[in-house]
Amino acid sequence: MNNSRPSILILYGSIAFSIVSLVFTLIVHSSMVALTIPLIIAIPLISGLFAYFIFYYLLKRFIQQRLGLIYRSIRNKDPMNAGIDRMVETAELDVTHWEEDQSLEITKLKEQEAFRREFLGNLAHELKTPVFSIQGYILTLIDGGIDDPKVNKSFLERASKASDRMASMLEDLDQITKLEANELNLQQRSFDITELVTEIIDAGEIFAKEKEIKVSLKKDYPSTFVVGDRDKIGQVFTNLINNAIFYGNKNGFCKIGFNYFDDIIEIEVSDDGPGIDAKYLPRLFERFYRVEKSRNRHEGGSGLGLAIAKHIIESHGHKITVKSVVGLGSNFYFTLKRSKNNVPHSSRGIPLK
Repeated sequence: MNNSRPSILILYGSIAFSIVSLVFTLIVHSSMVALTIPLIIAIPLISGLFAYFIFYYLLKRFIQQRLGLIYRSIRNKDPMNAGIDRMVETAELDVTHWEEDQSLEITKLKEQEAFRREFLGNLAHELKTPVFSIQGYILTLIDGGIDDPKVNKSFLERASKASDRMASMLEDLDQITKLEANELNLQQRSFDITELVTEIIDAGEIFAKEKEIKVSLKKDYPSTFVVGDRDKIGQVFTNLINNAIFYGNKNGFCKIGFNYFDDIIEIEVSDDGPGIDAKYLPRLFERFYRVEKSRNRHEGGSGLGLAIAKHIIESHGHKITVKSVVGLGSNFYFTLKRSKNNVPHSSRGIPLK
């Protein structure tokens, strides 16, 4: 038994009070009034019991009032109405939990603050490059380049490309903000993912040839229907494939493969690019995060492609992961639910064929 419990301390005090009362009763018996033996025993015993219950009641009210102020100021609730020992034990546990919660919250706030500073720094850096490029081209044109037919059109085209990149970056940033706030409504329906991947490969053929990267399916796959937002999943494929093209090796490849399970299909997008060191992988899906040694800031997309892909897949209730070996390439994996309908459907479940 823990001797520091309030009820035990009150008991000790009551026993001490009974002993003092017994001594006082014996003094009265010997010097003033003769008392019977039962009365000599009953007086200190009854006074001790009264002392115990009075002290217990007063201390309980005192503790309840003080704990009430603490509980209402921290958790906006009243303490439990129980015995003194139970109230004190519960308060100790609650204080420990509050301390742990506060520590976790402080740690989380520090991490968020660090992420905010890094994010704002990355955003400023990403926007600075196209803005400075546009400024340079415009100043050159103002200083006389506008009159030179060999310069004016070329610089205007470069300024246009820089502004397009900045607009694309802002559009991606707006989209990921909406994704994080769950403001984008998914139009989930049954669609053929094999057909979707083929369309995306065909649409990016010119860009892939410019970078000398071969993009293809690993093999001929049959029509495979999954449930999801076709446009958003198409954007995931586009972002992953463009990533492989942007940072891939010359004469390299990017291959898309499917692994079939009972009601799930696993999609793999692999490349033979420079690969990524394992220590960078946990942060790879953060906004604007780049692995500097293998990812040049002066080329590539907005720096938001992987973050957008992650949010889209997670909004479908699935996960996206990555495995990579430096010098051998990277493999991105995500899953989708297979559809029981073998024809495309609208978002309302109406067959489209």
